[in-house]
Amino acid sequence: MNFQSLITDLTADSENSILLFMPEICLSLFISLFLLVRLISRRIDLFWVALVGAIAGLISSRPWELGSAELISSELFTGLLVHDGLTVAMRTILMGFLVMFLIFTKISGIPDREDGADIYSLIFGATLGMCLMVSANHLLVVFLAIEMTSVPSYVLAALMKGRRRGSEAGLKYAIYGAGAAGIMLYGISLLSGLTSSAHLPTIALQLAEILPNMSASEQAVLCLSAVMIAAGVAFKLSVVPFHFWAPDVFHGACAEVNAFLSIASKAAALALLLRLAVGLGSVPLETVTEAEPHGATANVQLLDKQQTTPVAVFEDAIDAEAVESSDQFNDRMTRKAAQDAQLAPVRNFIGLLVAFFAIITTTFGNLAAYGQTNIKRMLAYSTIAHAGYMIMAICPLMALLGVDSAGAENAASALLQYIVVYVFMNLGAFAIIAFLRNYIGSEEISDYSGMIKTRPALVICLALIFFSLVGLPPLAGFLGKFAIFASITEAYTATTQNYLLVILVVAGINTAISLFYYLAVIKTMIMGEPSTAKPVGNLEVGKIETAYVIAITAPTVLLIVCWESVAHVAQQAVVWFIA
Repeated sequence: MNFQSLITDLTADSENSILLFMPEICLSLFISLFLLVRLISRRIDLFWVALVGAIAGLISSRPWELGSAELISSELFTGLLVHDGLTVAMRTILMGFLVMFLIFTKISGIPDREDGADIYSLIFGATLGMCLMVSANHLLVVFLAIEMTSVPSYVLAALMKGRRRGSEAGLKYAIYGAGAAGIMLYGISLLSGLTSSAHLPTIALQLAEILPNMSASEQAVLCLSAVMIAAGVAFKLSVVPFHFWAPDVFHGACAEVNAFLSIASKAAALALLLRLAVGLGSVPLETVTEAEPHGATANVQLLDKQQTTPVAVFEDAIDAEAVESSDQFNDRMTRKAAQDAQLAPVRNFIGLLVAFFAIITTTFGNLAAYGQTNIKRMLAYSTIAHAGYMIMAICPLMALLGVDSAGAENAASALLQYIVVYVFMNLGAFAIIAFLRNYIGSEEISDYSGMIKTRPALVICLALIFFSLVGLPPLAGFLGKFAIFASITEAYTATTQNYLLVILVVAGINTAISLFYYLAVIKTMIMGEPSTAKPVGNLEVGKIETAYVIAITAPTVLLIVCWESVAHVAQQAVVWFIA
């Protein structure tokens, strides 16, 4: 390849990539606009500008492609990012949440006009990092995306002016985040050094080649790198034992920031975990199609092809299949199956590692929630427990990947379904907390006593949300948990791996345990005696606040009506991703 051809290919790659990179570009443009307006005046209300930016980002995420079987995988910017069904689904979820979150902050009164430009810049900046997380196809992009998400989050945690607890929360969050980032970066360097690449498909191809002949020391380095990378993702998910920041940060930060951290940040981290697990646990079809792996020469050919071809994966595979014989296609599939079989130890290690984290996370989160007197601190432990439930979906995925593609798709689809439900459940819970904080001036559970008599609509909505978080039928939380538990059962039936049965039992026990601390709050609000003291808050819970809470709570009740459509969209989003 001569220099002119290289420039031509890179230009074509950039042009094609930019079209699929529009959500991130929209966010970047509006961040620049916020900062520009801040230079002019700090008193301009930027809410409507921010809302337009969020809607523009949602539209540019191409949500109409969801559910389409024709949505194929495309590598962007010479393989740094990937655009597929998972990318479209998660971008849509993140941008949709951003729209609802901005409306929530406007109603609750945070931020004020003076700080609007700063706060909206931080929110959009963190969302930009999350969009990169869900489409990352390169380990350096993984690290940069996590840091782009984390740094604005540290500042948001210390949002409340003059509140010492908030400043302390932001500092703790930053310290823990710096440590997790350092550990993860070292793990990335180990894995990249071991495989001579940071590109996920190339790493999988290399591992399939070198894993059978690895020495014990090399295997130890590989395991260590995986644990270190997992530590960085676990920090974003507040998975035990990387959860220490969550209770203090949730207690010190305002409810609005808690909603952002517990929903958007976790959703992006879950998508990243899903992408890393699949990316390292199986050889993508295009690597088999484009170059048969025979040592270093094949790897060089693969890298060269990735740098000159902007649209990868199944587009090439489909074109090749159209012109070649069925014997040739079957030969490629046989080679892929053989390479996937070589990666079975990687999948087993990832599955066992995630299972360990899931078991201790759900158990600790649910047990620690008992005895909490502050509603935000209780929900912090609740989000920890739910992180454990959601990462359980990775275990059946790893067990079935390369063995039963349909079962693996069901596991990945179950995770997406639960993320959708989780968005509404947690956003509704923190919205109610914020509105009640403005009304009574407190976030202590004891101060919610008898709230049913003064704010019945909010109490009923919070009860529905809590029952959905537990997973009681026929609420949407039950459907989300059932999808994950069903995928675990399917994987255990197909593989008879005992750790899957252990996960299922632990999940069932923890679901029952969680009912009690949610019920304790509901009991206080319904059966407790209302306080005779006048509320010390400065805002009334009016019709707008009540309407918003009802609108956010409604999907937890009504999604059962259209759950088949939700499941279908989630299934289509992961079809090409898993294949």
